[in-house]
Amino acid sequence: MTVSMYKISVPIFVQFLTSLSAVLDKTAAHCEAKKIEPAALLNARLFPDMFALSRQVRAATDHAVSATARLAGVDPPSLANSDASFAELKERLGKAIAFVKGFKPAQIDGTEDKPIKITFPSGATREFTGQSLLLTNTLPNFYFHCTTAYDIARHCGVELGKRDFMGTPVSL
Repeated sequence: MTVSMYKISVPIFVQFLTSLSAVLDKTAAHCEAKKIEPAALLNARLFPDMFALSRQVRAATDHAVSATARLAGVDPPSLANSDASFAELKERLGKAIAFVKGFKPAQIDGTEDKPIKITFPSGATREFTGQSLLLTNTLPNFYFHCTTAYDIARHCGVELGKRDFMGTPVSL
């Protein structure tokens, strides 16, 4: 049985980026209600050597946008890495969602064996097939950063539950 590369990427990215945007709404409202400086939560971490909330959101968007672009063979949009407010992070999420939603199944399906080479900032390279990129690298990283962003907000007292994390499933 063949699995659609589109169906195991685009709807998942849209669902979880949308739910992450809603988590940021609740986090911003929490800051306002409790008179907490937003930077305190945007810069919050679960442990000193982990990324802060704002960087977790950036990483989640980067993984979704980069993988979708690589699978479709297009250049990803440039997203600034200077998001310093909830509004700027939500704008970033909106751009990422719009980019990912802009693809049709025909642009992603059939890329299971497509060779994809990634050069990391360190200069190291890693070779993938489209399927291995998505299943062994992108989706695990994407879920990690979405989960960690949620966990940071929850740890900081934002009233969130599993439904906030999961969001609304996107129709396939």
